Amino acid sequence: MLQYIAKRLLLMIPTVFGIMLITFMVTQFVPGGPVERMMAQLSGYGAGGEVSTGGGLYQGKKGIDAERLAQLTKLYGFDQPPLQRFFSMMRSYLVFDFGQSYYHHMSVAQLVISKMPVSMSLGLWSFLIVYSVCIPLGIAKAVREGSAFDVFTSTVLLVGYAIPGFVLGIALLVLFGGGSFWSIFPLRGLVSDNWQDLGLIQKILDYLWHMVLPVVSSTLGSLAVMTLLTKNSFLEDIRKQYVITAKAKGLSDHQVLYGHVFRNAIIPIITGFPGSFITAFFTGSLLIETIFSLDGMGLLAYESVMNRDYPVVLGTLYFFTLLGLVSRLLSDLSYVLVDPRISFEGRG
Repeated sequence: MLQYIAKRLLLMIPTVFGIMLITFMVTQFVPGGPVERMMAQLSGYGAGGEVSTGGGLYQGKKGIDAERLAQLTKLYGFDQPPLQRFFSMMRSYLVFDFGQSYYHHMSVAQLVISKMPVSMSLGLWSFLIVYSVCIPLGIAKAVREGSAFDVFTSTVLLVGYAIPGFVLGIALLVLFGGGSFWSIFPLRGLVSDNWQDLGLIQKILDYLWHMVLPVVSSTLGSLAVMTLLTKNSFLEDIRKQYVITAKAKGLSDHQVLYGHVFRNAIIPIITGFPGSFITAFFTGSLLIETIFSLDGMGLLAYESVMNRDYPVVLGTLYFFTLLGLVSRLLSDLSYVLVDPRISFEGRG
């Protein structure tokens, strides 16, 4: 086991290096970088680094003297060769120093931390609701396969899965956010404007009230996937020979289901916990955050790409790549924890 873990950890090094190198190379060829954008602003051409002018694309150099151009190039670190910039960046990333944001004028770490409450709220509540609903519902559907309950719940889940989250979010705002019908839930934000003046219980209730519509919009599609996965996993085990043998020995359906089937059928569900739990804390949804005016990681990622904020783009990519690789390793290790029959010794 230790040999397998060490091998996986060593493989993370070239994986992360390769991802960062490819992304860094792409950013070097994307037009409208931070230097061009700043020169365009100083020249009065707006925020874009490229502006259409009768004779072609504006390159951001008109009206800017060589000295100012050199200052801007040095300010953003583009006075060094690309490879030197890349290796300097990777050395800083080894100690989790992600530099300063070009657009927000603050450290990338502080910027990400400031956006985390929104993404953590959406992700964590979605994770808890999905797993707390899909497992009992999937088991109930497997036990009652083909019944009216199974057909009805499958229809509801598939309809919910077919509706995109942002469409559902808009519909919920129109229906329950005071758009055209009922003004039940707040329209925007994570908390009310007077949240600081509220008592502890009122703060909790206010926060939960604001989370209802965004969480419903972001979880409905995932419920269908996880519920049907749970149902199919339990159905597969219910039809196996050991279940017939257990029933022949006089065990009740409840004893067979939760004493034998459950610990085998739940393995594919449980092993997804580490990755889903870690992802829940750091991912964001651009559309959901935009609809409900939530300033989280999804909106930050979009703004960083559009504004060519390379420190934020590359820094968050490095951090989330590490998280993704670690979560995959934890998912593999969880197989061994929930099923002792599995061993990675042969893979070491």
